[in-house]
This record gives sequence, C-alpha cells and structure tokens, in this order.
Amino acid sequence: MIVGKGLIASLFTDCDRENIIFFASGVSNSLEDRPEEFLREEKLINNTITENKDKIFIYFSTCSIYDSSKTNSVYVLHKLKMEQLIKSKCSRFLILRVSNAAGKGGNPNLLMNYIVRAVKNNETINVHTKATRNLIDVEDIKNITFNLIDSQSLNKIVNVAYVKNYSIIEILEIVEKFYGKKVDINLIRSGSGYHIDIPDIENYFIENNRVNKETYLYHILQKYF
Repeated sequence: MIVGKGLIASLFTDCDRENIIFFASGVSNSLEDRPEEFLREEKLINNTITENKDKIFIYFSTCSIYDSSKTNSVYVLHKLKMEQLIKSKCSRFLILRVSNAAGKGGNPNLLMNYIVRAVKNNETINVHTKATRNLIDVEDIKNITFNLIDSQSLNKIVNVAYVKNYSIIEILEIVEKFYGKKVDINLIRSGSGYHIDIPDIENYFIENNRVNKETYLYHILQKYF
C-alpha cells in the first residue's frame, strides 16, 4: 500500500506489497512552517497506522535532521516527532532518513531539478562555496528499501544516502561536462554541509560498484535529465 504521489511514492507503484505501507506523503519542503500542513501529515500517519496494524510501516523521513542550521526548525522538529510516533505505535516499522533524492520528475525545486533547469535556460546560479549536498539516485532508494525489508532489518532508523557528499561546485562542474556548456555562476562565500553515516547500507554501493562520485552523478544525469 502506497501513501503519497510524489517522487519517492512513485518508486513503488510497480512493486507494491500488500503487507507493507510505503508512507511517502509527508511534508517535503524543509522551509514549510504552516501548522495545518504538519497536522495533516500527523493525522494521516495516525489513521494509516490504525487502519493497518498488521502491516509493516515504512516511513520516509529526512537527513535534514543532521543539518545544524535546521536543528530547531519547525520542519525538523516535526519529522522527529513523526518518527517517535511511528516507533511508539507500530510493532513493525522502518524509518528511512533520505538525503537529496535525484530522479525523473518530482518537485521542480529539488536540487538537481533546479540546477539542470538553470543550466538549460542559461540562468545565473548563486553558488554557496562552502555548501555540500548528498545526492542519491531514486532507484538506489528503492533497492535499498527492499534489501532492508527482505533481510527483515526492521524496527530501526536507517540513513539512506550516498557514500560521499558533493560540493555545489563539483555538481556544477559535472553538469557542465554533461551538457557541454559553461554555467554562469555567482560565488557567495557561505554555506555549510553535514556528514551522514550510512553503516547499514554502505556495502550496497561497494557491491554495485557505485563509489566513484563523478561517475555516479553522471549516470543520474544520463538516466533522468
């Protein structure tokens, strides 16, 4: 059973399972501050759990929880509250904290969607020189999710992110090479990043030969953009 219609929810359309709830209908904008949006997600989680007590509850959370600049944001505090709610009410659950998902479609303001659109339209991109981001192929999110389910690695929180972060400059250099065009950038000496530990899934990238970050991002561009 799939709850949601966005980029991550769409991953499971062709491989849905009756005994599992794929909950990907939460607040996705880290700048969101409207109480009604957070309440909507909380009510939906409560109702979904109540009506499906015998099913495994998979909740897609966020790695923004580790971002020191968002520690006290309404968004992060809400996500932590939802995680606790699921842990307290579900007998079988899996909370997946996802980094920056990259795939076809989804919110136009997602990092890769924004960068690719700006490059294609010859727009100037403001680059925070100290900023880093963790990009993960949506196909890997799906594969990792099923690997964890099939191995019965449940009742835990797992970080679902790539093995390495990218600086924004690195991302732009790879995008430039892919499209064969120079990007007009405005350098801003600010920004930050944060490390994401992935002990539960690191071997997935090693076993599938996906540890070269430039090649990894290049393949994402080939597949989706």
